[in-house]
Amino acid sequence: MTQDFDIVIFGGLGDLSLRKLLPALYRSEVAGHLPESARIFLTARSAEVEELEKAKIHDWLHNQLKDGESAESHWQVFSKRISVVALDVTQADQAWEQLANPLSECPERDRVFYLAMPPSLYGATCEQLSGFGLISDNSRVVLEKPLGYDRESADEINALVAQYFPEDHIFRIDHYLGKETVQNLLALRFANILFEPLWNGKYIDHVQISLSEEVGLEGRTAFYDQAGAMRDMIQNHLLQLLCLVAMEPPHKMQADSIRTEKLKVLQAMRPITGYEVQSHTVRGQYVEGMMKGESVPGYLDELGRDSQTETFVAIKAHIDNWRWSGVPFYFRTGKRLRQRCAEIVIQFKPLSHNVFDNSTGHLSANRLVMRLQPDEGIQLTVMAKELNQFDMRLQQVPLNLNFAETFSNIHSDAYQRLLLNVIQNDLSLFAHRDEADLAWAWVDPIISAWKECGTPVQAYEAGSWGPDASAALLHSDKRAWHNNGGSQRGRKL
Repeated sequence: MTQDFDIVIFGGLGDLSLRKLLPALYRSEVAGHLPESARIFLTARSAEVEELEKAKIHDWLHNQLKDGESAESHWQVFSKRISVVALDVTQADQAWEQLANPLSECPERDRVFYLAMPPSLYGATCEQLSGFGLISDNSRVVLEKPLGYDRESADEINALVAQYFPEDHIFRIDHYLGKETVQNLLALRFANILFEPLWNGKYIDHVQISLSEEVGLEGRTAFYDQAGAMRDMIQNHLLQLLCLVAMEPPHKMQADSIRTEKLKVLQAMRPITGYEVQSHTVRGQYVEGMMKGESVPGYLDELGRDSQTETFVAIKAHIDNWRWSGVPFYFRTGKRLRQRCAEIVIQFKPLSHNVFDNSTGHLSANRLVMRLQPDEGIQLTVMAKELNQFDMRLQQVPLNLNFAETFSNIHSDAYQRLLLNVIQNDLSLFAHRDEADLAWAWVDPIISAWKECGTPVQAYEAGSWGPDASAALLHSDKRAWHNNGGSQRGRKL
């Protein structure tokens, strides 16, 4: 990378910056992706002496990076790029000059403004950037999710930002889209004749997308109880992954072509309204249970008060177009589940005719599993003959592509990829405003129907796979969640 740039991280000493953004930029430094004169400005409402703040960042990086990633020589170069600026984005005072003066010295550079702060401050920040003349023709802005509470509030935020930045300069980030396996999903579909002819309802029985977390509230109490799993995970992460699984082949692997096809998927999603939520969705909330041999508190214990906010959601969805007619898409996401896992499962249909007799064993349908985390890889299960049997005996065996074993020196960092894409002005992994709007348009009626129908949250023990109703959602269709062992242990709250 040779293009000079300045990146300004608002909320630069906050949790997101310290845990994700700065480690990603440091890894880019180590990999040689940052030009020699690139600068990093970190803003915070209050900051100590710059050298003290840099010492804190150094300690944070040491804790966040993997063994062998941190080297004092790299830190010395990286730390010289960093400037810490104390300012309040809601105040148009002289503190902004600390940022405006150094940026104005290099007006020709690309400028990236990363808003690592609550969305309620996006409008004020953009207004100040404009007022102090900091938005140049080669400036772009990065927006973190959650972008709004519903369709109306999201539209208000997008409209405020759009007053100062054109749509092709706005990067709405979703870190799942930066994961290597997500990129490999596109390669798998569109670079292999083996899969694309079979990628439709004639050959695929159903699709599962699961994002499970072991953690609880993690200090996000105030935000999470207002949002819940539907707004926090379904509206953005899962629907974005769905779009990549279900979209038509783009004309080219370019931002406009990819976004066009993703929009078509969202437009074709069948609405879930009224009492349909009872048969197509499940809401859950974790109670006290065992995680890795230790007792953990329930959601209400962590929250400290009563709440009907869901920490688990499962949904049966449909896409009404020619490719996916009759193919259900099952989503699930939740906190305090048995294991941390993000995966996409493509379950193919069984063969229409079995040429083997019953003595060979059960003939299982093929299945493709794309694991996004924690062990990134792709697995295809096929039927094969048991080699230690003289007679013809068939069994299901996996063909594995483990990224860590196949590719050497992997340091997969979704934020690193996405930040570099922002710097390179590549919008292909970022959501268009219309995508966010259509996602809210599909999610909002479900949330409203839950309220109108009085749909309860169902308790599930921490360390389980969610409420019983989640398993029943698939069992009623004679299907089951992939790798969903053990009892659900659910009950209504």
